[in-house]
Amino acid sequence: MNPPASSASSDPVASAVSVIIPTYNRGAMVREAIASVLAQRDIDCELIVVDDGSIDGTEEDLAEHAAAHGYQVIRTAHRGVAAARNRGVAEARSEFVAFLDSDDLWMPSKLARQVDFMRANPHLQISQCGERWRRRGRWVNPGRRHRKRGGDFFVDSLRTCLVSPSAAIMRRDFFCALGGFDETLAACEDYDLWLRVLVENEIGLLDEPLVIRRAGHPDQLSTSIPALDRFRIIALLKILREPRFSAQRRDAACEVLIEKCTIYGDGLARRGRSVAARTCYSIANAASAWLAGPDDALVESIALMRSMIQADHDPGASASEALR
Repeated sequence: MNPPASSASSDPVASAVSVIIPTYNRGAMVREAIASVLAQRDIDCELIVVDDGSIDGTEEDLAEHAAAHGYQVIRTAHRGVAAARNRGVAEARSEFVAFLDSDDLWMPSKLARQVDFMRANPHLQISQCGERWRRRGRWVNPGRRHRKRGGDFFVDSLRTCLVSPSAAIMRRDFFCALGGFDETLAACEDYDLWLRVLVENEIGLLDEPLVIRRAGHPDQLSTSIPALDRFRIIALLKILREPRFSAQRRDAACEVLIEKCTIYGDGLARRGRSVAARTCYSIANAASAWLAGPDDALVESIALMRSMIQADHDPGASASEALR
């Protein structure tokens, strides 16, 4: 017998999939995202909403609604979307975990179709589905380079993030073994995770548009945080620590690292941040050495990039004078 349409379960052990929705100051949009989870058909799911320190009344707004519909709301200090997702997974008890950004929506058959797909392909640890894009209230067609794909697309993922959290589902144990999202990254935490996934794993594709991806609103993370390449540079440096890389993959990662360090360094130089620019150029110049494998200079470069980001976040930090 099929479960009721409102399928967020109060018994997480019985659920096939745990759904994690992180949210921060998106009271109206998160209610719509939640509604799209509660409308899932033909599957039992555990819904966990992680309120990442909202100050717009989200906590109060969701309390009664959560009690009425049988889902969990976790309130945390504001630490960012990566920490919020990880916190949700820490509470999850299902075989699979799925993430829904609070500005996106799911079609009613999304979870059931993806869980069936994963069970039909037990060799897969993770898969994604297709999307429809809506920007500022209008339907738009994603560019060809953003089209969802399956298989081993590590090299293509170096330049473009080709998986979106709202389209992905993975085995919970696999996510935990990876270490989850990097909570030190304020943005591009998904780019970082998908690269780590693709080191040794294919990503399955259910080529059906089961996600509505909404963009163009002013608090969209990818547009509200500047200089996203600085986070991608850290992700690339981290992945180069991987000793199991093939020569082809290591070469491709170094090539993209050089590109991004050069572009970001040029931008810093134009803004008069000559010391920080030279740091980026020095990382680009060192990259050829990492074709042979990781070394101490690679670890030091990661620390330098993290210091630069901390200096941007807190101009009073001790590292800021050295990196400006």
